Amino acid sequence: MENPSRQEIGNILKQSKRIAVIGLSDNPARTSYMVSKAMQDQGYEIIPVNPTIDTALGVKSVSSLKEIEGPIDIVNVFRRSEFLPQIAEGFDEIDSNVFWAQQGVMNEEAYRFLKERGYTVIMDRCIKVEHALTK
Repeated sequence: MENPSRQEIGNILKQSKRIAVIGLSDNPARTSYMVSKAMQDQGYEIIPVNPTIDTALGVKSVSSLKEIEGPIDIVNVFRRSEFLPQIAEGFDEIDSNVFWAQQGVMNEEAYRFLKERGYTVIMDRCIKVEHALTK
C-alpha cells in the first residue's frame, strides 16, 4: 500500500469541502469525535455516518453513505481494519473519489479493490494531522 505524497494529500484537503465520517461517535471523548470536530472547526462540512447515533457535532447522522445527497469529497473511516473491504464496496457505489482510513486502519484487500477502480486511497493516516502538516 502506498499513500499519495504529502503534497498530494495537501492538495486533496485544500480542494475538499465535504467529509463523510464512517464510525463518527457522538461521544466527545472518542478520537473520531475529536478529529471530526477539529476538521469541522477548520470549515469542512462533516456528515456523520453511523446507524447507532442520531446526531454528532450538531449534524443528523445517516445510516449509510448511500443516504447522503450530492457529492462527497472525502470518506473518512473510523472503523476497524477488517471492515474496510465491505466499506470499500459501499464507497464504490457513491459519488466520491477519496477513501481515507484513519491512523492504524488499513486493509490490503480494500486498498487493491479501490485502486483498481481508480480511486485515491489514503490509509493509516490521521486527517487532522495531515491537515495541520499541509496547511
